[in-house]
Amino acid sequence: MKIVTWNINGVRARIGNLLHWLNESAPDIVCLQEIKTVDDQFPRAEIEALGYNVETHGQKGFNGVAILSKLRFDEVNRGLPGDDADEQARFIEGVFSTTEGALRVVSLYLPNGNPIDDAVKFPYKLSWMARLERWAAERLALEEALVLAGDYNVIPEPMDARHPENWVNDALFQPQTRQSFRRLMNLGFTEAIRAVTDAPDTYTFWDYQAGAWQKNNGIRIDHLLLSPEAANRFSSAFIEKHVRAWEKPSDHVPVAIELDLAAA
Repeated sequence: MKIVTWNINGVRARIGNLLHWLNESAPDIVCLQEIKTVDDQFPRAEIEALGYNVETHGQKGFNGVAILSKLRFDEVNRGLPGDDADEQARFIEGVFSTTEGALRVVSLYLPNGNPIDDAVKFPYKLSWMARLERWAAERLALEEALVLAGDYNVIPEPMDARHPENWVNDALFQPQTRQSFRRLMNLGFTEAIRAVTDAPDTYTFWDYQAGAWQKNNGIRIDHLLLSPEAANRFSSAFIEKHVRAWEKPSDHVPVAIELDLAAA
């Protein structure tokens, strides 16, 4: 089973690329972030025509997440628990039946947090990460295969940036941000890409500005975290970097894992 995360940076603006990629890559489950549309304007019909079930948690103009799946959804949960006042659409969980039991897949879009001296944005990022940690601990207690996939807006280590010195004042690379990510990992998750490679220049995002793509001036901020039960079925992980060279690309690329699971 192939599960992929991709910050699409506007699904309606990039529907052509998305459809082409779905045909080329043939993922079983896709976690999209930054769909930037309300639910009823999501281009559902075109995607369903390729055999996918579609669930969204949209928001007008920014944010928004979705899960596309060839498997039937048994359950869908929208919004990260822990703050009833939080109206930002950043979290959706799908539950599926496999031959090995339940599979839970989350598409998440963690807050950016910049600028770090803002009285709201950086504290909101850290608060959101603390909520995610609490939620994940509860889900891990179920002892089911769980995949937390998305744009974390976290550069975990200096090697995850071409020029880490350029990010020292950025929310993505702050010590508090990285510590929050490590606390989440230390609950028992496996970070898929680093489980298969420690190679430098392994990136998932290249800015549109200053020729970042052409210079390979990238960062790695899109991650898939696997619970022990998912890690036991984990066979590979890879970045579909070539998609960044397409016309009208997202600034992120798909990141994929393969699990030894099949639909029930």
